[in-house]
Amino acid sequence: MKIPELVTDPAAWQARCHAAREAGTRLALVPTMGYLHDGHRSLLRAARARADEGGRRGLAVASIFVNPTQFGPGEDLARYPRDLEGDLRTCGEAGIDWVLAPSDPALMFPADHQTWVTVEGVSQGLCGASRPGHFRGVATVVAKLFNLTRPHVALFGEKDFQQLAVIRAMVRDLAFGIEIQGMPIVREADGLARSSRNTYLSAEERARALTLSRALRATQEAAARGERDAASLRAHARALLEAAAAKVDYVELVHPETLRPVERAVTGSVLLLAAYFGRTRLIDNGRLP
Repeated sequence: MKIPELVTDPAAWQARCHAAREAGTRLALVPTMGYLHDGHRSLLRAARARADEGGRRGLAVASIFVNPTQFGPGEDLARYPRDLEGDLRTCGEAGIDWVLAPSDPALMFPADHQTWVTVEGVSQGLCGASRPGHFRGVATVVAKLFNLTRPHVALFGEKDFQQLAVIRAMVRDLAFGIEIQGMPIVREADGLARSSRNTYLSAEERARALTLSRALRATQEAAARGERDAASLRAHARALLEAAAAKVDYVELVHPETLRPVERAVTGSVLLLAAYFGRTRLIDNGRLP
């Protein structure tokens, strides 16, 4: 296994990536906040394959940056898990060539930073309502990473379904010319969606958190039996979460592209869940059959 080359200066990263692209090299980017798990591994391996399309080895690159601008007051910025050494090994095992990990957040967001990217519509409601300013921080840092890297393709996990919709809208509306590839949710053997925040859970909280995937599965089964009323499907999922003593943030059934709530489920409608187990907020989602 070859450890990827670590770049800590965004300006140096930009020069190298732009030079590679000008030389005709294909670039695939995976933006992350680090503390990489199997969900990230699936993105990193896919980036390696996407970079090498066309019969010539390209550059598979990743960023590791805990973005302070997407955390609100009282959120877990200070305690967000970090393990750069382990992350570099994970990236190396997946075949990543270079990793950008800024040595100081001020290199990405200096004190006089005053430009922000706001994506309206799909950023409203759901996590956008629960975490004001979150998607402004996400869109701005991803736009900056895109400008620094100029990738041909960027890969994101579908667990953060609303985030993926925000990024797709931004790329489309601002004509970035980057292909955005969503990757399926990777789950633990017992069904819990992989998340860096799972490490916060006590054993008892983790057991209760399994209700997220169980609620999804039960709702999908109800839809498969013919239930189409969105209010009934939402109520069923919420009841299961509340029975597990979860503090429900939202349970919503939405159109897969606009993220607008639907009154009746159709094939491809997405059930989005967010709930607290103890102090830990987890999200999950699934499409209806």
